[in-house]
Amino acid sequence: MKDYLKIKTSPAACSENIIQGDCYRITLLTSRLLRLEYSADGIFNDAATQMVINRDFPKVSYQLKETEEELQLMTEYLQLNYDKKEFTSHGLSCKCLGMKNAYFSKTWHFGEVEEKGGFMGNLGGTARTLDTVNGACELEDGIMSRSGYAVLDDSTSLLLTEDGFVEPRKKGAKDLYFFGYGHEYLDALKDFYYLCGKTPMLPRFALGNWWSRYYQYTEESYMELMERFDKEEIPFSVAVIDMDWHVVEIDPKYGSGWTGYTWNKDFFPDPRRFLQKLHDRGMKTTLNVHPADGIRAYEDCYPKVAEAMGVDTSKEEPVNFDIADPKFLSVYFDEVHHPMEEEGVDFWWLDWQQGTNTKIEGLDPLWMLNHFHYLDSGRDGKRPMTFSRYAGPGSHRYPIGFSGDTHITWDSLDFQPYFTNTASNIGYGWWSHDIGGHMLGYRDEELEVRWYQYGVFSPINRLHSSNSRFSGKEPWKFSMEAAHVMGEFLRLRHKLVPYLYTMNYRAWKEDKPLCEPMYYIAPEEFASYKVPNEYLFGTELIVVPVTTKRIPSVRLAKVNTWLPEGLWFDFFTGTVYEGGRTMEMYRPLSQIPVLAHAGAIVPMTDQISGREVEQNPAHLEVRVYAGADGAFTLYEDDNVSCAYEQGDCAKTPMELCWSDKKEFTLHPVEGNTGLVPEKRAYSICVVGSTATQAVVLKNGSEMKAEVTCCTKSHTLCVELTDVTAEDTIEIRLPEDAAIASNPVMEQVDDLLNMAEIPFMQKETLFALMDKRKGQLNILAGELQAMDLDESLRGALLEIVTA
Repeated sequence: MKDYLKIKTSPAACSENIIQGDCYRITLLTSRLLRLEYSADGIFNDAATQMVINRDFPKVSYQLKETEEELQLMTEYLQLNYDKKEFTSHGLSCKCLGMKNAYFSKTWHFGEVEEKGGFMGNLGGTARTLDTVNGACELEDGIMSRSGYAVLDDSTSLLLTEDGFVEPRKKGAKDLYFFGYGHEYLDALKDFYYLCGKTPMLPRFALGNWWSRYYQYTEESYMELMERFDKEEIPFSVAVIDMDWHVVEIDPKYGSGWTGYTWNKDFFPDPRRFLQKLHDRGMKTTLNVHPADGIRAYEDCYPKVAEAMGVDTSKEEPVNFDIADPKFLSVYFDEVHHPMEEEGVDFWWLDWQQGTNTKIEGLDPLWMLNHFHYLDSGRDGKRPMTFSRYAGPGSHRYPIGFSGDTHITWDSLDFQPYFTNTASNIGYGWWSHDIGGHMLGYRDEELEVRWYQYGVFSPINRLHSSNSRFSGKEPWKFSMEAAHVMGEFLRLRHKLVPYLYTMNYRAWKEDKPLCEPMYYIAPEEFASYKVPNEYLFGTELIVVPVTTKRIPSVRLAKVNTWLPEGLWFDFFTGTVYEGGRTMEMYRPLSQIPVLAHAGAIVPMTDQISGREVEQNPAHLEVRVYAGADGAFTLYEDDNVSCAYEQGDCAKTPMELCWSDKKEFTLHPVEGNTGLVPEKRAYSICVVGSTATQAVVLKNGSEMKAEVTCCTKSHTLCVELTDVTAEDTIEIRLPEDAAIASNPVMEQVDDLLNMAEIPFMQKETLFALMDKRKGQLNILAGELQAMDLDESLRGALLEIVTA
């Protein structure tokens, strides 16, 4: 295999961490992670596998008590008992020690099947695909559990050979990985990433909006569509061309036209020209491929492929798809994909039609395609990326994941946030869903809007639909209200790219996925497990997608929300909420609950075109949320190469001091300052304080700056220009600046004005709310005693109890 098709591995474990008998071997990878092997012939595997690539953890401290019949192994966190025989439920067990809540402490016995998602069970991982799923599907296990442990079985995983290929391991041996991390979920995740490899950084363009549709586009119609998006000021960074880019209608003697590698020249007369037009717009392009049927005689690349594979072209013999053949693999890339990449294809969408079997027993062709396509895509030094389905633990090494063709239903939307968050429990952080749904289902404009909103706050925002003439996702095909909200959120996605790209770096550097379940930050808080669709969106935000229809009487949708301790600000309105509780939140079609913690710092930009989004922006809008100390370091690099692995980057520290003084500081850029614009403009917006003025210092000296204040949203903005990488900017607020009060009566007025209830009831409620300001207990009692729609009462209580 070529050098770039080999991954770096360190599969040998520290010898001092190994306890071995005639037929068993126990390796302490950490004090909470064990490798448990049993082999009847006493021969054990030290090679990397499809799942595990690194076992060289440091030396572990442990105690061993052993007799001829039994051993007891103890670390600071685990107690393992083993009878030294073939693994059985009565002979091999392990218990987690020192769990904070003893109620959840439970002993694992080999072979037991733990329930998923239950009060005590495994918290779940992810699934191979959502194809044809209408609503929920079963998830595989993750490495986290309420009972404190989880087990990954690597017994059937193939071995990675030194030349970069794979080979089966011997049958019958057991190879298990026991994760005994209690509720220290992030510690488990970090060690999992070392064991199985890090999640690599995505190129910057991948974090923008993707346009995808299974549709017979032509060069002309596609560019007309892009121009219409320009007119609507809706930006995209990725063009996904589904299967009709290639010849589909073929002579039946060749089989189906589902597999294809030859451009349809009736639709795309000059592929290089078409791809260049997209590049000129700042868009990258991926083509859909279904490799199952190999290379057949009608393909443009057939002569070279056939010659390389020794196939008789005179008989038009097909070159069968055989991913288990290293020679075919080489030709598949060199003669089929590389020439099209030279034309301008940026990466490949590997669609799944090749089944689950190959000539190598146990080898799934999906894993093989993901592994080698990913490595091949980085052969010229660019940051590798592929787009395919999940192929089991370890698949996080090959982002991005395509979750499959889901039904267009509320049930499907309702499942996707949970599905995405939970995938973090097996380290899979970059799912891309068919935003808006793909097929079947029904038309529901509100559903589409809510799906767009979730897409903006999901790992990858890829709009997708089937080739039905009625299923297009263009916003202008919906009502004016829906189209407006869709456009606003698509623009917001590109505005968020500076924040998203920093979280992209964090996912690689700190082993923390972008979307994380709420129990990661409060594992002993029961309420954190009861909000499956709520998640942490990076370090600064919590997101609660709306996945149900609006309630007609109040024209608001309701979501159940858990707020951790502290103050939380609504990203869209600035409303401040007291945390440490579960509550119902109500939102109009234009909003979903997105909450920034006090002290949060969220860097954004207004430079959102396709060309601009793949570059480090010359203007940044930095939202700073009052009420607590906070810090954020903006990360930037060249956006396309792997130089980040060697630390070639620029970091801009930002800091809010609130407790002892009211000051925001923009520190000088650290690292390679050549990666950022020579001069930058900043809009520093402090949200949620009573401050209406500020003093601005540049390198210690007071400077003139435009300062504006919106008293309705309690946002103070400072406009800065010509800030260099070496400058220190300080924004000092008045010492008496405090958290601004919510405009309760204005919000009540807005709610009642929109509610579809009798006018006299509106007048009565407004008068009551005004009379009982500050008398929450009395007000709550009076509202409870009134004959009110439950949702109206809930929406009013949200306002007054925020």
